[in-house]
Amino acid sequence: MRIHRFLAVLTARNREFLRDRTAMTWNIALPVLIVMSFAFAFTTDGSDLFKVGLIGSPDNQAGTQFLETRHIQFIPMNKIEAAVTKVERHQLDMLLDTSGARYWINDTSAKGYILGRLLNAGGEKFKRVAVSGDEIRYVDWLIPGILGMNIMFSSLFGVGYAIVRYRKNGVLKRLKATPLTALEFISAQIFSRLWLIALVSMMIYSGTDLFVNFRMYGSHLNLFIILILGTFCMISLSLIVAARMSNEEAANGFLNLMSWPMMLLSGVWFSLEGSPAVVQQLAQFLPLTHVIDAARAVMIDGAGFTQISHHLGVLVLMSALFLLIGARSFRWE
Repeated sequence: MRIHRFLAVLTARNREFLRDRTAMTWNIALPVLIVMSFAFAFTTDGSDLFKVGLIGSPDNQAGTQFLETRHIQFIPMNKIEAAVTKVERHQLDMLLDTSGARYWINDTSAKGYILGRLLNAGGEKFKRVAVSGDEIRYVDWLIPGILGMNIMFSSLFGVGYAIVRYRKNGVLKRLKATPLTALEFISAQIFSRLWLIALVSMMIYSGTDLFVNFRMYGSHLNLFIILILGTFCMISLSLIVAARMSNEEAANGFLNLMSWPMMLLSGVWFSLEGSPAVVQQLAQFLPLTHVIDAARAVMIDGAGFTQISHHLGVLVLMSALFLLIGARSFRWE
């Protein structure tokens, strides 16, 4: 691999993107508009849906009458510590332990107060455990999903679609006649899109944070590591489509086939808690799920590197697999 050939292709790709002002503006403006819209549209206390975390079997006799109350979503929880944190963050309105006859509510939550009164109205004795914590707004929960979605589309269409266009227009055929190797060409495409997406994502986060003031309990360094690994994984995934295809319409279909399941099942817009187990298991095979879950753990729960290491490990393994498939199947023509 010759560094001067790599740098020549990298510079050319960077200039191509920067000169396309429409694409660059859209990559920056769309996520900002979405974040600002949701910040104003969903900053409200009005809701008729209660979420209660449930520890223990719902068949337990304690709290039977309360468990039959309508318009309350009961979500099974395995770990009390993690569930209590959700109550502190207002992600759960109450945590109920039927086997231990106790419940947790946040002192500052109006929903928790109402649920406590409903539980006690049944005449059963439950020990009340009060917690406190700042409310996590929907926009705080949403921002990792928006940034992850922007990374996904920028990676898949910015690299995969571009290489397919090069092949259709005969650019790759001309490059094949030069001393440029496939490794140098692919590496230049990856690093060109990687630093551009990282830069744009940091600009979006910093710019919107000035107006919305996101919750950030973890380390910005860990968040940056998630950004880099997540972007690299998405770019590697795009190479599978870009490796052989020469038809832009077909490539567009395959890229949409990759992106839309991640849009729906990776928790961009809503939490998968309470959804069927098969849906939650399927989501674990999608790279965007690990990007968003890791980012939310850092921002909302203050998770350290150890707590998110399994997400990072999965992203590294997926990146290696996608890159291997894309590199082995790559063709100039």
